[in-house]
Amino acid sequence: MTTVTKLPLDDAGIGNISDYKSNSLWRLTLRRLLRQRSAIAGMVIMGLLIFAAIAAPLIAPYDPDQVLIGVEDVKKRGAPCIHLLGCPQDQPQHIMGIDGNVRDEYSRVIFGTRVSLRVGFVTVGFAIIVGTILGSISGYFGGWWGDLIMRIMDVVLAFPFLLLAIAIVSVLGPGLTNAMLAIAIVSIPAYARVVRASILSVREQDFVEASRALGASHWQILFGRILPNALPPLIVQGTLGIGTAILDTAALSFIGLGAQPPTAEWGAMLAGERNQVFSSPHLVFFPGLAIMLTVLAFNLLGDGLRDSLDPRLVHAGVKSE
Repeated sequence: MTTVTKLPLDDAGIGNISDYKSNSLWRLTLRRLLRQRSAIAGMVIMGLLIFAAIAAPLIAPYDPDQVLIGVEDVKKRGAPCIHLLGCPQDQPQHIMGIDGNVRDEYSRVIFGTRVSLRVGFVTVGFAIIVGTILGSISGYFGGWWGDLIMRIMDVVLAFPFLLLAIAIVSVLGPGLTNAMLAIAIVSIPAYARVVRASILSVREQDFVEASRALGASHWQILFGRILPNALPPLIVQGTLGIGTAILDTAALSFIGLGAQPPTAEWGAMLAGERNQVFSSPHLVFFPGLAIMLTVLAFNLLGDGLRDSLDPRLVHAGVKSE
């Protein structure tokens, strides 16, 4: 018995083979991604971080801003105390020790996960939306508007990334929101250029010409046909960009331009205890480790997505099936 595969129909009732191939490519991409150990490691770490951010009030034993003077018998910058590792039972347990303001370091690191993930997703999301709009206009419509947009992007890219962000925050004023906005603004050109390059390579293909011949409007062609085919490089760039945004925001917080006390943000926590690296190394080690693991998770996932979405590898896999 022969099995007939039904193709999705377009508006004219004709089988849309391009959509069928697109679905096959995305399924193949997912299978390729799940075969890569580095990508799986990145997803596991990311899953743990997201869980910690969501369940922070349940995981953290203290409020991140709670000062423990008069609540427990603890001292400023106390060393970690873990009962399972031999710490006396009569002492209160603090897995990562006590910071310079007599607050539980573990609770602050856990709640800092919320801040860092919000920074990464919101910053990159804003940059992708604006960059996609600008790159789409420049790549599809072209003309002097497109050239003007890309020249502005080139000017922004000519400045060192972090220095431009520092300049923007200096004008807007210190604060986490302004730091996020500054990182988003200086990230826009990268996404605009990725989208523009993808659109330039897709807009002259046969299925786009067919859509024009059938009377589709420019916006239908751009958002219905071209942009979906420009998503793979944008997804990869965005995944890698989240780690970069978290790292750069931590850097701004470290120099006092990002999150302000008493916000539990890893860069600010490093800045507050940077002079205690030899006397109380745990107060520098744990926030630094959290930043490293978060950036590593997104970089591993981004590398895995880049390999999985490589057109040469994906098309080779489709042909082999």
